[in-house]
Amino acid sequence: MTGIKTTGEKKMMFFSGRAHPELAEEIAHELGVGVVPTKAFDFANGEIYVRYQESARGADCFLIQSHTAPINKWIMEQLIMIDALKRASARSITVIVPFYGYARQDKKHRGREPISARLVADLMKTAGADRILAVDLHTDQIQGFFDGPVDHLFALPLLADYVGNKVDRAKLTVVSPDAGRVRVADRWCDRLGAPLAIVHKRRDKDVANQVTVHEVVGDVKGRICVLVDDMIDTGGTICAAADALFAHGAEDVIVTATHGVLSGPAADRLKNSKVSEFVFTDTLPTPGELEMDKITVLSIAPTIASAVREVFRDGSVTSLFDEQ
Repeated sequence: MTGIKTTGEKKMMFFSGRAHPELAEEIAHELGVGVVPTKAFDFANGEIYVRYQESARGADCFLIQSHTAPINKWIMEQLIMIDALKRASARSITVIVPFYGYARQDKKHRGREPISARLVADLMKTAGADRILAVDLHTDQIQGFFDGPVDHLFALPLLADYVGNKVDRAKLTVVSPDAGRVRVADRWCDRLGAPLAIVHKRRDKDVANQVTVHEVVGDVKGRICVLVDDMIDTGGTICAAADALFAHGAEDVIVTATHGVLSGPAADRLKNSKVSEFVFTDTLPTPGELEMDKITVLSIAPTIASAVREVFRDGSVTSLFDEQ
């Protein structure tokens, strides 16, 4: 006997930052585990302190933090929590990022700009993350920014089935709010058996969140249009697109997006919009002032929990979305 044998049993532990504890509790409930008790607080100067109340040695650790406002604080807290797990001798660290911060800064549009989405991935890897699990990244290329496995989850089945069960599919048209979302909109069309339309827009490169809608490509007159996007921030783009659809004779417009960032003037824009319903998932917490009848929030927890279960069991995350 020259070594020591172990039972080889794997142990899952589920951790959460302070950004969106409600979603963490939902996922933990789906998994049938508890969220590991964690002591976390801010020092007077803003520094963050974290300590886990249970040993993580030898465990497969899953750490969730959604990058909501204040985004820089929650990213930093997540990095600190990853470092704490690494130094606590965790067997593996899977970082769950329902909403990936800085995802829109995924390439250089002009000289002397950063690629901040890559920087966030590098920071997570340096902190000690072995794997990233994210929902509807702004662009697919972000998967290549992380030097390790990235599980890219999709909210499309959840959102599309909700809309498909609510409206007359014979009158439904799927609309992409810009050329960049056409591929995603096309998958919606395949799932719902609906035609595709596109809103052509031009964004002012020197002024953030300024969009001018030019024309609608496709037949939307008398149709129920579902605008599909990955995120809604200030609401300017999507509300302008909806106005263009109504101007071209659309009977009704429903807006769906995975991530409801909903910052700045979003509350007033959504409230005053002619859109009949905005449908989001709960990858981000919904601001209290946006709790209105025309906003529907669907739970992404079962989707994330299924992916976590597959990762822990060395199964296939891809198989969860094969039907797409």
